[in-house]
Parts: sequence; C-alpha cells; structure tokens
Amino acid sequence: MARTTTGIAITGHGVWHPPSVLTNDELVAGFNEFVRRDNARHQAEITAGVREALKESTSEFIYRASGIEQRYVQDKTGLVDPERMCPNIPDRPEDQLSYQAEYAKHAAMIALAKAGRAGEDVDLVVLGASNLQRLYPAIAIEVQDAVGAKKGYAFDVSIGCSAATGATIMAQQAIQTGAAKCALVVVPELTTGHMNWRERDSHFIFGDASVAFVVEPVERAKPGAWEILSSRMMSKFSSNIRNNAGYLDRCDPSTEHAIDKLFHQHGRRVFKEVVPLAAKFITEHLQSLELAPSQIGRYWLHQANQKLNELVAEYTLGRKATREEAPIILDEFGNTASAGSLIAFSKHNEDLAPGTFGVMSSFGAGYSLASLVLRRM
Repeated sequence: MARTTTGIAITGHGVWHPPSVLTNDELVAGFNEFVRRDNARHQAEITAGVREALKESTSEFIYRASGIEQRYVQDKTGLVDPERMCPNIPDRPEDQLSYQAEYAKHAAMIALAKAGRAGEDVDLVVLGASNLQRLYPAIAIEVQDAVGAKKGYAFDVSIGCSAATGATIMAQQAIQTGAAKCALVVVPELTTGHMNWRERDSHFIFGDASVAFVVEPVERAKPGAWEILSSRMMSKFSSNIRNNAGYLDRCDPSTEHAIDKLFHQHGRRVFKEVVPLAAKFITEHLQSLELAPSQIGRYWLHQANQKLNELVAEYTLGRKATREEAPIILDEFGNTASAGSLIAFSKHNEDLAPGTFGVMSSFGAGYSLASLVLRRM
C-alpha cells in the first residue's frame, strides 16, 4: 500500500446500553394487540373499503427482514402497551444530567479507562448522534462537564447514521491541526424516542445504546490501539430516510403531531441505492491507499439491516463475507443508528493481530457516508 497515516489513533473504546431488553416476541405481542384494537375501532370503515386494515407482525418476519432478535431500550413498558406504543421517558429537571449526556458519560468512562486517561486529559468532546434531545446548550458541553474535562471545547454533530464516524473524523482532524491533544467521541443513541412503534414495517428496527472513543496522536498510543491511516466522507442528498421533527413543529397546528415527525423511510429505495453507493465509496477509499478489499482483516459496517450489510460486504469483496470478516451486532442491539459501526468495532477488534487492516464505515440518511481505514498497532 501507499504509506500514509493521519498520525492519529483510537486509543480507547467503550460500549454501554440500558439494562432493559425487548425481545421480538414481547414487541410483537404488544404490537399485535394494538393492531387488533385499532382494527376493531375502525371496523365500519374497513368493511366499507375506505380504510385498510392494519396487519399483524411476527417474530419470524422481523428476523427475516432485519436479522434482529432483540434490542436494549430505555423503557419497554410503553412499547408493549397497546394503548401507548411509545417509550415512557419522563422529562428531567434542568439541574439533572440529561438522558443523552448520561448515556454518553457511561460509555465515555469505559473508553477513558481503556485508554488509561481521565476526564482532565480531555480537551475536546465531539458528540455524534442521529437525533439530539435538545439543540442548546450542546449536549457535548454537558458531557464535557460530566466527565470532568476542564479545558478545551465541545460540540454536537448530527448527520444521520454517519454522525458517529463523522464525529470520529472531526476529532482526528482537530488533533491533526493542533486544536486538541486528547479527544473524546461520544455517541448516545437513544433512538427509541423517534420511532413510529405503530408502523409494521419499521416498528422493530431501533434500539438504545451508547459508544465512545478516545482519539489521540499515535505517539501517545499503547500497543493494541488502532492507527487511523485515512478517513473520508461524502454526502448526496436524498429524502428516502427522513425525520421532520424540529423546532418549527408547533408553528403549524395542522401537522404538529403528524407521523412524518418520526423516523420514516422508503426502505426498498434505500436498499437499492445505498448498497452500490456504499460499496463504491469503500472500494475507492481503499484504492486511494493501494489496498485491495481482500487485504482488510475486518469490516465494521453500519448496522442497519443484516441483508444490506451482507450485500455491501459482498459488493466490496466480490464474494460473500464471513461473519468474522464483517461481524453483525444487530441480533443483540438492533439498529443503533450511528453507533452501530463503532459498537461493532468495539465488540469485534481485540482478536486481530498487530498490522491488521480494518475498515469502519457508515451510510445513512442524507445520504451521508463516512469511512476510516485503520491498522492495529
């Protein structure tokens, strides 16, 4: 390969998730009861042909469609309540740590311990997430305070499911320019709050989890850290994955509570467009380094859908990838939005030998794409 490096490394990583587990069977039981009640309430319109009856779901359908068997959730009481179909997450007073800051702090402390760093070593916090529970003050600044980082600066990044890889790249670039020396990347994906749990084709997709990286110059890295050889981002506008929630919602009472204020997508279009786009993006990144796809020991891909992941890996490699080459965490975590590829990395990197190349890549709403080519030190 062409010798290149950013001179930056991922020196620590950590994953945290809430303790509550929601299985497919539990989810389906609540959803199907909602369907039965809703159809009964609207039986006259259904019989008259002016309303379509809702369809029930099954655990087998969910697994075939996604590869998901369970997910961790902040609250499942509301998700299995057929009259609620939404997580119960009470507002917290402003003098308490916000939910996303709490998620970030949990993962951050694990990552800092692994890197052998403390909060006071951090001079940059970059928070990436597909959704932010508020716009200001920045949640990253709240995390900066919560972990004891007394210097530097912090900011939030939101570019859909590339927010976490994008935040990592921004941390890398900040260190390269000398703006920071020790960066903390935090990804608090509390995704269940933006889901339409009454929609059969997507009610099972998301789960809640948090992941964090410590990013530093390679000179400060210990053996076993991952050097960032190269990073790349791109975006191409598409409305095929969208969430229209925002601060202007209350300004139009006629649409204030419309379902387009929740996650929605044109799944078949996304699949058709993202697979070749992502594979081309990764392949071209590798070509720029004179690396062949077969030289990569592991692909930590965005964990959106098992079939999508498998096809991106197959298009890239020219053959089907093994689970060792392209691990899947969807079965346990569900889709954790931008956190997925970083969680896959954190859970599946310790077995790789020094000198091994790896690719971490995400592709999501926007469309936004990002990839990092790594080498184990």
